[in-house]
Amino acid sequence: MNKRALLVATIVFVMFFVVFLRLIDLMLLDHEKLSRIARIQQTKGQEILVRRGTIYDRNGRELAINLERPSLYCDPKIITSPQKVAYSLGRVLKKRHRLILKNLKADRRFVWLARKVKPEVAEAVQRLKIEGLGFLPDTKRFYPKGTLAAHVLGFVDIDNRGLEGVEHTYEKYLVADGGRVYLTRDARGNILYRGGDYESVGDSIVLTIDEGLQAIVEEELDRALKKWQAEAITAIMMDPYTGEILALANRPTFDPNRPGRFRPSYRRNRAITDLYEPGSTFKIVMAAAALEERVAGLNSRFDCSEGVIEVGGKKIRDSHKHGVLTLKEIIQKSSNVGAVKVALKLGPERFFRYVELFGFGRKTGIDLTGESPGIVKPPREWSGTTQGAMAIGYEVMVTPLQILRAYAAVANGGYLVRPHIVSAVLSPEGLIIKKVNSTDKEKILSSRTVKLLKEAFKAVVSEDGTAAQATVPGNTVAGKTGTTRLIDPKTGRYSYKDFVSSFVGMVPADNPAFVMIVVIWKPKHKYYGGEVAAPVFSDIARKALAYRYIPREDILKKNILVVSRGIKNNISAVEVE
Repeated sequence: MNKRALLVATIVFVMFFVVFLRLIDLMLLDHEKLSRIARIQQTKGQEILVRRGTIYDRNGRELAINLERPSLYCDPKIITSPQKVAYSLGRVLKKRHRLILKNLKADRRFVWLARKVKPEVAEAVQRLKIEGLGFLPDTKRFYPKGTLAAHVLGFVDIDNRGLEGVEHTYEKYLVADGGRVYLTRDARGNILYRGGDYESVGDSIVLTIDEGLQAIVEEELDRALKKWQAEAITAIMMDPYTGEILALANRPTFDPNRPGRFRPSYRRNRAITDLYEPGSTFKIVMAAAALEERVAGLNSRFDCSEGVIEVGGKKIRDSHKHGVLTLKEIIQKSSNVGAVKVALKLGPERFFRYVELFGFGRKTGIDLTGESPGIVKPPREWSGTTQGAMAIGYEVMVTPLQILRAYAAVANGGYLVRPHIVSAVLSPEGLIIKKVNSTDKEKILSSRTVKLLKEAFKAVVSEDGTAAQATVPGNTVAGKTGTTRLIDPKTGRYSYKDFVSSFVGMVPADNPAFVMIVVIWKPKHKYYGGEVAAPVFSDIARKALAYRYIPREDILKKNILVVSRGIKNNISAVEVE
C-alpha cells in the first residue's frame, strides 16, 4: 500500500511539475507572443472619421454642425437565425429585409447594417436583444438652416467626407487625422465597444457669407422663380473692395441634409459653373477700352440711325432705331449698333486686351469647387463676325461671377479683386490658424475711366435707360442690363423663345456697399433684363441696405446740407437737430 501511495504521489507531483513548467513557459517566456496573438483574435480596429469642424457665417452663426448618431453593426458569425433577424430589423430600420439579410450572411466578422440612426431607432433595436448586434458612436453632418446657402456649404457622404462646396474645398482643415475605435469579442464571440481616440475634432471655418443677406437673396429668388416660371436663377452679392462673397444663391436648390433626393442639376452651383453669353452686360469691355484708350469719350457721337450694321456678312440690329447716340447713350440705351461701331474703332488687339484685363477666359480663383474659366477665343481664331459679336456679348462664354467681378472693378476704383467665400480657419480651441488675404487685387482701370463708367451706368438706371426698374428708393444705382438668346439644341440656331435675362449693378453708386448680379435662365412671359432681372436686384438691394443699416443717400445729403448751413450761420449741430 505504501508503494502504491508513493507511486501515485510521484505521478501527481510530476504532472503538477509539468503543468508548473508549462505555466512558466506561457507566462514568462512566451507571454508577449501569446498576448499579441490573443489581441489579434479578440480585438478588431475599425477606422472612422473624426468630428468635422463647424462652419459659421461671418457673424458666428452656425451653418454646419455635427449630431451624435450611433451606427449599427453586426458579426454575421454570431447571428443564429439571419432570416428572422432580417425581418425584425427591417421593421425597425424601415429597410428591405433582403438587403439586411445579405449583410447578415456576409463572410466577415464586421458589417455595417445602418449608419447614423436616430436615437429612438437605436433604442428599438436594443430592445430586440439580438446577439451579434452592436452600436458604435458616430456623427451625422447637420445643416440647421436647411437649404440656406446650400451651394456654398456643399455636402458630405455617409463617411463624412466632403463632396461639394466648402465641405470639399476645405476638407483638409475640417477633418483632422482619422479616428479609430476598438472592438473586443467576449467568450461567446459577441463584439463589445472598447473605446478609442474618437474625440478629436477638425478645424472650423468662418465664411464671408452673411446669413441675413443670404436669406434676403434666397427669399427674392424664390419669388422671382415663381413669378417668371424660369428654368433657373442665380444671384451673387459681393463686397467690391475685398472680394468677399456676402451672399450666393441658385434656384432650383437642394437640402444638404438629404442631397441624394435631389437631381444633380439642383446641386450644381450655377454661379460659378454654368456658362452663358452675357449679352449687353459685356459692353463694359467695349466702354472701358474706348475710354481708357481715349478712342472715344462719353460725349463722342456715333450714327446709329439705321438701326442695323453688317459685320462679316451678318447683320446686327438694335431693338429700336435710336438715331445719333453718344457713347454714354449707347450704354444707357444698350445700342448694339453703337457698341459694334466703337469696338471696330478699337480694333481686335486692343479690344481683346481688355477682355483679358477683366479676367474673362480664366478662373476668378474663388475657393469653391467646379469653377469654369469660361470660353474666350484669341484674335487669331476670330471669324469675320467675332469682334462685332463680342462687342455685344455674343461668341464669348462667361460665368455670372466673372461678370460680377468686372463690375466690381468699376465699383472699387479700378481694381480686379479675387472673390473668396472663406474668411478664416479656426482651431478646435477657437484660435485663428489661417486668415484669407483679401488684398489680392490688380489695378486695371484709371480713376478717370472708372468715374466716366459710373456716370454711364447711372444713366442706365434712369427713366431713359434700360433698367429703370432697378432703382432703389433714396439711393443711386449704377449698372447694366443684359438679354441674350439661347441656342435651340434642335436647330442649332438662336432661339426666339428662350432667353437669359440679367442685371448687374452697384449701390450706392458713388460709394458702393456691394455689387450684385442677377441672372435668370428661360423666363416666361417677358425676357428683357430690365423687365425681368432688374426688379429682383431692386428688391434685394432695398432690403439688404436696410438690413445693414446703411442710410439713404438722399437723407444723408439733406442732413449734410442742413449741418453745413448751420455751420455757415454759426449755429451748432445740436441746435440744428
